[in-house]
This record gives sequence, C-alpha cells and structure tokens, in this order.
Amino acid sequence: MATQVIMPKLSPTMEEGQLSRWLKKEGDKVSMGEPLAEIDTDKATMEMQALTNGVLRKILINEGDSAPLGQMIAIIGEPDEDISALLNQAPAPAEKKPVEPVSDATPTELSTPAEAQSTSSAPPAASTPAPQPTSQPAGDAAENGGGSGRLIVSPLAARMAAEAGIDLRSLQGSGPSGRIVKRDVESAISGAGATGTAVVERQKVHVDGMPPYHDQPMSEMRRTIARRLVTSLGPIPHFFLTTEIEMDRAAEMRNHVKELDPDLKISINDIIIKVAAVALMQHPQVNASFQEKVVRYYERADIGVAVAIDDGLITPIVRAADQKPLRDISAEVRDMAERARKRKLKPEEYIGATFSISNLGMFGIDEFTAVINPPEGAIMAVGAMTPRPVVREGEVTTRQIMRVTLSCDHRVIDGATGARFLQTFKKMLENPLYLIV
Repeated sequence: MATQVIMPKLSPTMEEGQLSRWLKKEGDKVSMGEPLAEIDTDKATMEMQALTNGVLRKILINEGDSAPLGQMIAIIGEPDEDISALLNQAPAPAEKKPVEPVSDATPTELSTPAEAQSTSSAPPAASTPAPQPTSQPAGDAAENGGGSGRLIVSPLAARMAAEAGIDLRSLQGSGPSGRIVKRDVESAISGAGATGTAVVERQKVHVDGMPPYHDQPMSEMRRTIARRLVTSLGPIPHFFLTTEIEMDRAAEMRNHVKELDPDLKISINDIIIKVAAVALMQHPQVNASFQEKVVRYYERADIGVAVAIDDGLITPIVRAADQKPLRDISAEVRDMAERARKRKLKPEEYIGATFSISNLGMFGIDEFTAVINPPEGAIMAVGAMTPRPVVREGEVTTRQIMRVTLSCDHRVIDGATGARFLQTFKKMLENPLYLIV
C-alpha cells in the first residue's frame, strides 16, 4: 500500500524543514530505516529515514524547498501501484518566479559577494556570504556551470562551497533543473570537478532612485532565531548587572596548566564555564527558569556555550559542568563547537541548558548585553580581557580586566540575587584556588 512521506520533526524546536538533498531518486528502491533525504532544521542538517519498504514513486518538493511539519513531501509504494489518490492529497507546489527588475530601464545584474554585501540592508556577515538558491525555468538549467546565467544552488551546497572556496559557476549541477547540490561540491572538493576562486555571483536589482539590493531567503536557523527573539526580549522582563573582574590569577593558572601539560588546551572560556557552574550551585535561584505557575530550580548546572556559525548562533551544552574537571569541559567544548559549525550536533546536545554564556571577547568587544534564551532565567555576556590601569595600595598598576554582564529574568531573579551570584563568580575568578577548596 502506498505510504506518505511527511516532513518529520527532527528536533524539539523545529517547525518546518528545508530539503537540502534527496539521497534517493524517483524509481529507487528504499528499505525501512534507510536514509532517504537530508533535512536542514533550525540548528542542524539531519538525515530523514524511510519508515517503510518499497519504491520512491514520487518526490513532491525539490531540493532547497521548505515544508511545514507533517506536510507530504514524497510517496513510497509498489512499482505498479496506483498512487493517484495520494497525489490528489498533495499540496499544490508554490509558484516560484525568478527575480525581475522593477524598472524596465534598469535590467537585472549579477554582482560579486563584496558588491552585494555593500548594497544589502542587512549587516555584513563574518564570513564569505553563501549564495542562496534562485528559481528558473527548466529550460534555463544549462546556464548553471560556466555560463553567465542564474545559479540554482541548494543551501547546503552553497554553504559548503563558500567554506571550501569553490567557484559555483565552474560546477555543473546534477540536481533537479540543473541545481547544484551537495554531491557536486563534494566532487569539486575531492578534485573530481572543477575548482576555482570563491567568486559567487547573485542577482542585484536596480530601481530608479533607490540603492541596488538583493533578496536572500532566510535559513531555517535564522527564522528560528527571529521567532525566539520575539518571545524573549519582549515578553521577558530583562534587567542587567555588570561587574569588572581582575583576571591575572586566572590567566596565570591557565599558563601553569599549559606548562605542566601542553596537550591540555584549556582556555580562559573553559575556566569561566567551570566557575559559573560552581557559582550557580551556590546560588540556585539563578540556576532557574520561569514556568508560568512555578519556578523551576535545577539541581545541576548545564551550561550553554554560544557558538557563532555561518547563518546564526547555536549553544552546545556542557552537561553537569559543576561536576566536571576543566580537562573534560575543555575537550567537550572544542568537540561540540567543531561539530556545531558543521551542523552535526544532535538535538540533545544543544537543547535544555539551565544557564548560558556568550563570549565576544575574542572579537575585541569590551562589554555587551545578551538576550536570554527562554526558558532559561539568565545569560552571561563576557567581554575582552584587556590590561587597564588600576589603583592598588595607593599605587597605579596594571591588571588584566574583564567585564561581564548578567542578563536576568526579573520574574525569577531579583537584583540582589543576581548581584550576589556575580560577587561569588568574581571572587572565584580572581582567586581560582577556590575551585579546589
């Protein structure tokens, strides 16, 4: 009997998925549990498995298209089975149109990433912008791969190409309508395809009297960030507490550890995570969350560590950080940060923190405020550690000073409660021997 393949819920926060790559094509045999497609969720790229045996009779959404949870995206059945009843239930495909110039006198042009970035109203990205798929008639597919026409690129392939420095215009797409997909970029990276410089062209529209611009579809991650920010900064009554911390002894401890064992690549951020976790156990009111009718107090510190990736932010979690040695925390953070940038984290590795830390010190940011990630009750923003003049015992000397700002949910944490937590956090960072007392 023919079976619907629906867009699955691959993470607890997922509301829709973007089909990044079909691993099977129409007419292929599939077995239960066999990978069928790769789905871009809000935080990761994950495999969707077949839930039945049969033949992939019909694909209903193309690579690069999105669908809400539960929508039928394919049909599996027997080779000669009548699937017309299921096809009648399939949602009508959304009509896609190529970007057209608004003014007849100013034709659509192609621009390099640098030109596009300078004309976009969005803030510049930290890395080379990845191209997003555009739509075109099937007859134009030959324009992919060396011509001067439009490029059809799946989001995953675009991201991979930008990271590897692949010139997408040098590739011949093997996906539907000539779409460049993951396997095309993988072939180029391995040397089986053409390679070149990372010059990626995208459509730029000119309108009389207006600056040139280009439109870029949002990724699932960026859409989720937008939705969650609306449910955070507005509904949650934030207040902010900032303090300065002398980091000389913490830095000295880190240097001593490196001298004892160079393989222990412990960072200042690892020490901050450990100290925050221990301080949370002394101030459980901060390790808490608002739950409408109750306040939930957590009995261990699961610390979310903000990691910037190409199209957003993800927070891998160090579970029970209060109970782990610095060696383990350091290894976990490095491993999860690397997999986060490759979008290979499992949902349980980035969902369910009790407290988060966002560190922008490596970018030279002295001080900032972070937005709480609901339902957590607080997040700590960490700035750069810089030498500054201070007065000690009547003399001016230099100390390594770091500013941290605690964002608190006032429904859970009072000002004095947050201040006492920061006092403990500051005392332990300035005297890291407290970690072993």
